[in-house]
Amino acid sequence: MYTAKGHLDREAMIRQYVPLVKRLAHHMIVKLPPNVEIDDLIQVGMIGLADALSRYQASQGVQFETFATQRIRGAMIDELREGDWMSRGSRKSQKEIEQALHRLEQRLGRTPVESEIAQELEMSLADYQSLLARVRGTQLIYLEDMGGGQGDEGGGADGFLDRHVGDNGDADPMNQLRDQRLRTALVAAIDCLPEREKFIMSMYYDDDMNLKEIAAVLGITESRVCQLHSQSIARLRARMRSH
Repeated sequence: MYTAKGHLDREAMIRQYVPLVKRLAHHMIVKLPPNVEIDDLIQVGMIGLADALSRYQASQGVQFETFATQRIRGAMIDELREGDWMSRGSRKSQKEIEQALHRLEQRLGRTPVESEIAQELEMSLADYQSLLARVRGTQLIYLEDMGGGQGDEGGGADGFLDRHVGDNGDADPMNQLRDQRLRTALVAAIDCLPEREKFIMSMYYDDDMNLKEIAAVLGITESRVCQLHSQSIARLRARMRSH
C-alpha cells in the first residue's frame, strides 16, 4: 500500500495487520499466566508491527506478513522476559500436579481422570480445576530444567541453547539421536492423552487455533479449554521427566 507520492502508507498497513497482532496475542495467551492481560500483549504486538514496517525491505525476498509475524512475536516475548513469567507458587503447584499424575499412573497402570487427580491432591474437583487455571503458562521445558545453575560449566540456558541450536549441533550424530528419541517419546506421550485433551493439543499446536475457536468447536468455555490445556501439559511433563 502506497500513498499518492509513492511512499509506503504506514497507517493503512497498520490497519490491515491489526487482526494479525490480535490473532498472535490470542494464540500466545494460553501459554501465559493469568496475570498477563490480552490487551497488554496486543499493545506490545502493535509496537512490534510498527518496528516491522520500519525494518522491512522487499528486496530480502521475504513476504511482509512472515517478517511481521516474527517481529510481533519477538516484541511480545521480549516484554514477557522483563516480567515475572510464572510465580514460584504456581511452579510449585504445577510440580505437585505432575507428581500426583506420576504416582497415579504408576499405581493405576493407566491415565488417571480428573477426579482421581483431585483426590490424590486431597482437594475437590472444583478446587483442582481452579488450580489448573492458576498454573496456566506452564511449558514443557522450564528455564531451570535446561541445565545446572549459573556457575555450572555448560549448564543453564546457554548450555541448552548451545546443544540444541548451536552452529555445529546438526553435525553431531549423538545430538541428532537424542533429539529423535525425545521426539519419539513426546509423540508417544501425546498419544496417551485422553481423546479430548489430544484434540485440544492438535487444534492449538497443529491447526493454530486460539482458545475461543477451540471452545466453539468443543462446545465448552474458554476457561475450560485453558484448564484442559494446563492438564495436558502436566501429563506430558510427568511422562517426559525421564527424558
